[in-house]
Amino acid sequence: MTPLWLHNLSIAYLAFGAACAIIIAIDEIRHPQHMGIMNVVWPVTALFGTAWVLWQYFTYGRLATHARMHPAMENDETPPNKRLTPFPIMVGNAALHCGSGCTLGDICAEWLVFGFPAIAVAFGWQSIFRHRIFAVWIVDYLFAYAFGIVFQYFTIAPMRGLSFGKGIWAAVKADTLSLTAWQVGMYGFMAIAYFVIFRIGFGANLETDTPEFWFMMQIAMMFGFATAYPVNWWLLRSGIKEPM
Repeated sequence: MTPLWLHNLSIAYLAFGAACAIIIAIDEIRHPQHMGIMNVVWPVTALFGTAWVLWQYFTYGRLATHARMHPAMENDETPPNKRLTPFPIMVGNAALHCGSGCTLGDICAEWLVFGFPAIAVAFGWQSIFRHRIFAVWIVDYLFAYAFGIVFQYFTIAPMRGLSFGKGIWAAVKADTLSLTAWQVGMYGFMAIAYFVIFRIGFGANLETDTPEFWFMMQIAMMFGFATAYPVNWWLLRSGIKEPM
């Protein structure tokens, strides 16, 4: 049985993440990002990054508001986000950009499969996989990848002035390795949470409709950030991905 302290901690941390996301979203109404998709990226990643993402947004994300970027671009100056943001933070922003797509994709996929278990069956549960979690991971990846490509397209295509086809291809190159690395870290921790912490440690199942599941997902997303970070470093250095 899951201990009460963990149940209460899960609720508290989920609420904290939601509060951080709301704070950023409210600030973005007054100070919208120059790159529109970042208005989604920051609050979504605050759901799991909480105080860390809140700090990163107000310290460096605010450098990329439309009000600060537009004058610099009109005067043909280096935008403040590129001039004042250290490269390691740029890498973090790029990884969070990827993580926002993963987060939205995983949320949608997890609840979809929970509501319609036949989807897990269609992806191999009971026929290929003994545990449903492995079939759900396939659905998670597909949804996360779809969100990731959309997010990258609306980042790269406008900045480079690419056509739809070239923009999609650029998004695929920019997001495939990053997203895969993120999901590997996320899946790794969720496997530990599902099979070790809960099944062995607590003698309980980790179910989608519990606060504990989503608290574990918050932690898993941070592991995803850690595994995606070095990949995003390389993607930025090689020019495949755009700095944010």
